Amino acid sequence: MTRHSPLPALDGLKDQAKRLRAALEREGQPVSHSRSLELVAAQHGFRDWNTLHAHIGNRGAFDPYRLGARVKGFYLGQPFEASVLGVEALGTDSGRYRLVLHFDEPVDVVRFESFSSLRQRVSCRVDATGRTTEKTSDGRPQVELLW
Repeated sequence: MTRHSPLPALDGLKDQAKRLRAALEREGQPVSHSRSLELVAAQHGFRDWNTLHAHIGNRGAFDPYRLGARVKGFYLGQPFEASVLGVEALGTDSGRYRLVLHFDEPVDVVRFESFSSLRQRVSCRVDATGRTTEKTSDGRPQVELLW
């Protein structure tokens, strides 16, 4: 099963289930906590909660916000693995960081067959989900970190 977006840590997924359950209850559609967990798992493309839980394990939240961290993800839709060369917290906006990434292998940022432009180092601003607010022309975040 191929994933194209980062998964939250286990606590984040459980929080999603609690918010979903509360929202459904406000709309007059109460569900059990276990049902809300199953719905969250389905939303992320998993057969059930147990499968999702096994996939992510009991890991803590991903923390790419330290020098030297190893990350992988997508840049302009192209897969990459990289080292974090720079980290800067962005003001008082908690959970937003400027990262400088050095790709292991250069990424071709041009989609035309007759032209290439390779990049190996990029700077980006990501939120707590590991995504940029800046998007490509097809609506996908420019950078998506996977974990």
